[in-house]
Amino acid sequence: MKILILTNFGMGLYKFRKELIEKLINLNYGVYISLPYDDYVPRLQELDCECIETNFNRQGMNPISDIKLLINYIKIIKKIKPDVVLTYTIKPNIYGGMACRLLNIPYIANITGLGTAVENTGMLQKLTILLYKIALKKVSCVFFQNAENMQFFVENKIAIKNTRRLIPGSGVNLNFHVFENYPTDTHKITFIFIGRLMKNKGINELLEAAEKVKQLYPNIKFNIIGNFDEDYSAKIKDYSDRGIINYLGYQDNVHMFIKDSHAIILPSYHEGTANVLLEAASTGRPVLASNVAGCKETFDESISGFGFEVKNVESLFNTIIKFIETPYEQKRLMGVAGRKKMENEYNRDIVISAYLEEIERITKSD
Repeated sequence: MKILILTNFGMGLYKFRKELIEKLINLNYGVYISLPYDDYVPRLQELDCECIETNFNRQGMNPISDIKLLINYIKIIKKIKPDVVLTYTIKPNIYGGMACRLLNIPYIANITGLGTAVENTGMLQKLTILLYKIALKKVSCVFFQNAENMQFFVENKIAIKNTRRLIPGSGVNLNFHVFENYPTDTHKITFIFIGRLMKNKGINELLEAAEKVKQLYPNIKFNIIGNFDEDYSAKIKDYSDRGIINYLGYQDNVHMFIKDSHAIILPSYHEGTANVLLEAASTGRPVLASNVAGCKETFDESISGFGFEVKNVESLFNTIIKFIETPYEQKRLMGVAGRKKMENEYNRDIVISAYLEEIERITKSD
């Protein structure tokens, strides 16, 4: 049997869905992946997947290029003849869903977040909702990573009731992101941000808050890891040169950086479920995050993390100060509580089992 996966980049697929792919291959499924090529394609091929280069711009809408993507997906599906198609992120969900609907192929969509096009009201949101309605008309199952995203689809009458299913994001690999003892240094607290450097990840608010914090606590360290998704190079260089942040670029393995931190900060505007928060909590580090869907579910307030108001520098600043002034033992216990939460609610095996159940249901009904 054949499984075709449609996604927009290899890194996310490899880092957050590798275990699912491995499980499918172990169950003798042929796994094919359609994606724009990146440095992670060789790693996916090493898992015994067949990769198909499918280039498209994952941001913005261009009718001509989007129609080309739809036609390309139709060609790929006709050639491979998959038993089930799995789609991730907006464009593969929409245009892959349309292709599957046209060709009468079962498919499972994963809503990894609503994205800017849907989060911001206006014509673009209305168009995206319309496209989703068309694409998911005959979907076999839609996985949602948080309840608010699912409710948005319910309110907008996208996808019929019996196809919706809530899963704990992509889950976290508890064996890779093992629990680490809390740092013993109580004076030089280190915060870490991991993510694409872009406005919607709250990078502007983080930089402003960090500057205010450093004025009160010069010893505090703010490490920033990630690629530039938007042009923040000059601003990051300025803040780095002034000693406000420590920019570490992109890092393939973030675990050791999380281990050396006292807490993770994510001031994101919206998420499906923030994988970096799951990884930090699994490692035993408290979470400081926006009180938005996809972030707020990953921690329990004052038990394993602190929330703050989104797009609000003052709220973020006050939360960082509150954490700095929290007694050391409470910080350590917050990390312990976060790990327990991951073990109980976010084990990646939960997500893998959900996929296997749906694939089995689909293939048996055929």
